[in-house]
Amino acid sequence: MIDHMTVTVKDLRASVAFYAAALKPLGYGVVMDFGEFVGFGDARKPYFFLRSGPTPTQPMHIAFSAPNRVKVQEFHDAAVKAGAKDDGRPGVRENYHPHYFGAFVIDPDGHPIEAVCHAPEKAQAKGKAKAAPKAKAKAKAKLKPGSKSKAKARRR
Repeated sequence: MIDHMTVTVKDLRASVAFYAAALKPLGYGVVMDFGEFVGFGDARKPYFFLRSGPTPTQPMHIAFSAPNRVKVQEFHDAAVKAGAKDDGRPGVRENYHPHYFGAFVIDPDGHPIEAVCHAPEKAQAKGKAKAAPKAKAKAKAKLKPGSKSKAKARRR
């Protein structure tokens, strides 16, 4: 629903360093930097911007999507290491829904941020088990003597 958002911070460079460390486990990094306006995102585009200025009087809650529960834990560890205050260790929050797995921290400007994964734990384990045979099959196709060119094997 939301394409992107901007948060105003007191110390832009300190906040960029914090978010770069905290969001790295989720696959996000700085993809746009205009000096006083910095955008975080992935290979597609920026989604989350920081700008310098007076911070809002009310903290803004921001939740970042995580692909799995391990990444939620890694986000929490990285954010705390980068200077965030722990605001809720990684775990299931059944009061939201049975599979809501989140971790919560307070950023340097007082904003409560989190990483969340909505997938059931069992579904994640099944997905990992299915991925390995496909990767092995691709590797075998690349090495097969007399097979198509390496470029054609990579495109499969």
